[in-house]
Amino acid sequence: MRKLSIILVCLIGFFQMVHAATKAEADKAYQENQFEQAIKLYEEILATDGESADIYYNLGNSYYKNKDIAKAVLNYERALLLNPGDADIRFNLDMARGKTTDQITPTHEVFILTWGKALVNLMGESAWARLGIASFILFLIGAVFYIFGNRVLVKKIGFIAGLVCLFVSICANFCASRQKSELIDRTGAIIMAPTVSVKSTPNESGTDLFVLHEGTKVFVEDNSMKEWKEVRLEDGNKGWVKTESIELI
Repeated sequence: MRKLSIILVCLIGFFQMVHAATKAEADKAYQENQFEQAIKLYEEILATDGESADIYYNLGNSYYKNKDIAKAVLNYERALLLNPGDADIRFNLDMARGKTTDQITPTHEVFILTWGKALVNLMGESAWARLGIASFILFLIGAVFYIFGNRVLVKKIGFIAGLVCLFVSICANFCASRQKSELIDRTGAIIMAPTVSVKSTPNESGTDLFVLHEGTKVFVEDNSMKEWKEVRLEDGNKGWVKTESIELI
């Protein structure tokens, strides 16, 4: 049994070394301007180890350098979904979007909604969850000081600090819940075909409403059909496109 445990530990260590080497090889290929090789290696890491904001970000950089703007935007968007507070990801995404053909102007929102979204996107789900737990623990400590404190000042400090921490905990859990919902119910997608005619109905005979080009972000409104999806642009325009022409973020 002991020998079996030793063998398992060695195997785990070996696989970890292989993963580290693969990541190092991918980074090296990127640094040496071997972008196609870097793309291949980063894709393999994602297929083996699952989603990672860092790997998506590096993959986006590789596609951008390889002049595949649509896939660069797609992977930057995926990285930002996992780590919405990262300024580098957001900057590179904006830079890649600036090279797409369709420059969509988003519809104006009430400023409170804009501020709310900005607050939610300050951190990812796990970071908000950790903040919520820490704040709740501090709230309990404040409650203890308020209940068992011998002095009025101590009770006041415990009461005020407890209320503040409780408010922060509630807000953090709300933001974590919103981030989790965005990760689970993904509606964002990127146009991957060079050009796409957006139809008024989900069939080829539908009227052409407008044309979209690769790299443009859309939101899937109706996912009930296999071959067609109803999509909405950031400016509010809607229409139907073939499923094969988009890829979900």
